Amino acid sequence: MRLVVLDTETTGLNAKLGDRIIEVGCVEILNRRLTENRFHRYVNPERESEEGALKVHGITAEFLQDKPKFHEVVADFLDYIHGAELVIHNAAFDVEFLNRELDLAGLPSIDGHCDGIVDTLRLAKDLHPGKRNSLDALCERYEIDNSRRTLHGALLDAELLAEVYLAMTRGQDSLAIDLDSVPEPAGRISGDAAERPRLLVVAASAAELAEHERVLAGIERDTKGRCVWLRCEDAAS
Repeated sequence: MRLVVLDTETTGLNAKLGDRIIEVGCVEILNRRLTENRFHRYVNPERESEEGALKVHGITAEFLQDKPKFHEVVADFLDYIHGAELVIHNAAFDVEFLNRELDLAGLPSIDGHCDGIVDTLRLAKDLHPGKRNSLDALCERYEIDNSRRTLHGALLDAELLAEVYLAMTRGQDSLAIDLDSVPEPAGRISGDAAERPRLLVVAASAAELAEHERVLAGIERDTKGRCVWLRCEDAAS
């Protein structure tokens, strides 16, 4: 599965009142692994950023003056996200701005170019109801280093969000084993137990057991008492 984690920076908060995108940052996740395949563009919005937005991202009109317009980078952007599922924090905000830019370029809306959109803010609210679920709060909750985030930046925020998403969705998708995919042994295996090599059992150290308990306690806390491993251990005891 190919995921594209996406973030934008804008001149303000209201696309309907003419605010525009000034930066797009994307990172790729393939089979739950972050790759080096990234997309990052600054865009000249042909207007000033609002004072409040400028304090958030620090991207000045002077810096953007020689950057391409959105319609000049849109083909590369759409090629990059084609067929992928987009992962966006507070997706409604970014999607509205992207759709506004696509409309100005005479192109269909974003959902016509991707394979769906995952809103990590909604996902976080489902996992952590009643808690702060900003990107900074999630980085703190999942112990992801966001010390570089002194200002908002689309590429950096996409990188952090990718790590947050992987942490929020951690776990094995399936415990099933495809027996058809197990290769046949090269030689005949005897059924006589006496001919088999002695099984070596390595017991976990005290430090490893303590780390195991710490991880389970974290899962138990984050899932509000729904850690399956602990339930199984209780049933076995």
